[in-house]
Amino acid sequence: MKKIFFFLLISNISFAQPELKYKIAQMLMVGFPGKTVSDTILINDLQSRGVGGVILFSGNIESPSQLNQLTTQLQNSSLFPLFISIDQEGGKVARLKESNGYANTFTPYQIGTIFNDEVITRDWAGLMAGWLDDANININLAPVADVNINPESPAIGHLDRSFSRIPDTVFQHCSWFIDEFHQRNLFNTLKHFPGHGSAETDSHLGFTDITNTWADSELIPFQKLIENGYNDFIMSGHLFNANLDSVYPASLSSNIIEGLLRDSLAFEGLIITDGMFMGAISNNYSFDEAVTLAIKAGNDILLYTSNKIEGKSLVDSVVNIVIGKISAGVITEDRINQSYNRIIQKKAGLTDLRYFTGEFLPEEFGLVNYPNPFNSTTKIRFKINQPGNVSIKVYSLIGEEVEEIINSYYQTGTHTIHFSGDELSSGVYLLFMKTTEGYSSHKIILLK
Repeated sequence: MKKIFFFLLISNISFAQPELKYKIAQMLMVGFPGKTVSDTILINDLQSRGVGGVILFSGNIESPSQLNQLTTQLQNSSLFPLFISIDQEGGKVARLKESNGYANTFTPYQIGTIFNDEVITRDWAGLMAGWLDDANININLAPVADVNINPESPAIGHLDRSFSRIPDTVFQHCSWFIDEFHQRNLFNTLKHFPGHGSAETDSHLGFTDITNTWADSELIPFQKLIENGYNDFIMSGHLFNANLDSVYPASLSSNIIEGLLRDSLAFEGLIITDGMFMGAISNNYSFDEAVTLAIKAGNDILLYTSNKIEGKSLVDSVVNIVIGKISAGVITEDRINQSYNRIIQKKAGLTDLRYFTGEFLPEEFGLVNYPNPFNSTTKIRFKINQPGNVSIKVYSLIGEEVEEIINSYYQTGTHTIHFSGDELSSGVYLLFMKTTEGYSSHKIILLK
């Protein structure tokens, strides 16, 4: 995989924590309009609000070169390292296809039921993994681990999205699929827990009750993959099963997410909801209620197909809702910290660069420069809340130290220094500051 070059700071000692609003924003993955980073709300979501991830759809993609430019723009615009996801199951659910410069691919049903051959499965998965790798996409929202209980199930069987009616066959092909993506350091997403394959209705359209059709055997692919060390992502489905939870669908159920998936199956990876605007949720719960229930249930990431609600930033809306719920005692800050810590740990797997102990701190920590972009010379301003040694270094985006600007003792307060880029080429660089309080990084752009 082409590595995403950033400094991800892993906390294993006590350092200043990022503001709560950034932790909540990291729990959100959103879609957005267009084929470039031009939407004003998206730009602010990335640069100021600290959104955790984005999802790409066919409407965002024109060609391989355009997609590569888009993902580069997204990462370069983001305050935090960004999850970039896509649905690339193969067949009918594939955002990369012949119409946008790639190729049409077999369906999982063809792969698992008609061919049922390891070499074919690996070649098929490896081809798609290569596409995502080249495009700097780090999460595939696949493979489908649903068992083909009902071949006419409108969202699964009817679209040939399941590998097989045999749970062990689903497990085996998912395992080969995952391995091909792991070879390129890409994350996978098993879906749709606890199993969508028996459903007689489509959760995209409305309430989906699998109480009388679901079987325990649908857990087998999930269970075996977890037992074999799988800990990437699992998508919680908007599926109601009264035998598992008499009140809530799986995506909003702590009984299913915490009780079954975390405790019984011992899953340690990230749990992401299916799209929160799908009919099974939006037709039955208010926006506020769905956000609250999804987080309380134990989901780490809430997935939305748009970054807007009522014309405003969805990220901002969710953050404000959750902060209000925390203030009211409805959601605990510990619940947010659990997910935030899982997310940050997972993002550490996206780079081969050096690691630092300490906590990533956004720009509000007090490290800024102006003008930015700059031509040759810029002023760097930093603020420290206690006296001590301050080190500020410049790194290239491939992680090479370019220059140490300062390494001196400073008193409490705000300080300004000058930095000259006369010896550097135009491009994006990272300022990295270490103080007695913690660490901070800041992106600077040199234009000559």
